[in-house]
Amino acid sequence: MDWGKVTAEDLIDAFREVDWSSPPRPLSEFFSRFTVPRSSAKWHSRFKCNLYYYRTNYFILIVLVVGLGFLRRPVSILAAILTVLSIAFLNDSFAGTFSEKVTRTVRQFYPHLAAKMRPPLTSVIRGRPSTKRIVHICGRPRWVFVIIFSSVSFILWYVSCGLLTVLWALAVALLAILLHASFRTPNLKARLNTFHEEFRAVWRNYSEL
Repeated sequence: MDWGKVTAEDLIDAFREVDWSSPPRPLSEFFSRFTVPRSSAKWHSRFKCNLYYYRTNYFILIVLVVGLGFLRRPVSILAAILTVLSIAFLNDSFAGTFSEKVTRTVRQFYPHLAAKMRPPLTSVIRGRPSTKRIVHICGRPRWVFVIIFSSVSFILWYVSCGLLTVLWALAVALLAILLHASFRTPNLKARLNTFHEEFRAVWRNYSEL
């Protein structure tokens, strides 16, 4: 993959399509073998492979570091959670899974309300579903939840004055992720997983032609 030709739109599309529901990798595998990459090309390939393969571990690492930084600021913890959720809602897989679990929980207590939380039917054009699918969360467009959660989190950040704390915590977490993804030698499972995702991306682009 040529990272010099990757645009911001490509990164946004990749973030939206990544499946974040995969379980974290075992710690024995996460901290197993570390070596120095021999070239910049090797580093690019290794960084991309580890970043995708250990994405759930990295996400948990960020949450833990930010959580430790906010032990004395409970309001900031709530603001950080809302901020993470507002960003996570931009991912199609997370938004769909979140909506499904909330709807399933509500259905156990209020079946009539759960029926109203179903997403609208996908429009059909010439016998095929429309490609411009709008993601819904609990029966409402995704952008409604993004705006609400981000607005509330902004207010809480302003009240708690914890923005500097989260910036330091994110810097430490991102530095740890950068070092791990750069020096962790990808195993066979990680390489096969990267090849599988690249094949899916090529096949998806081919099917859209």
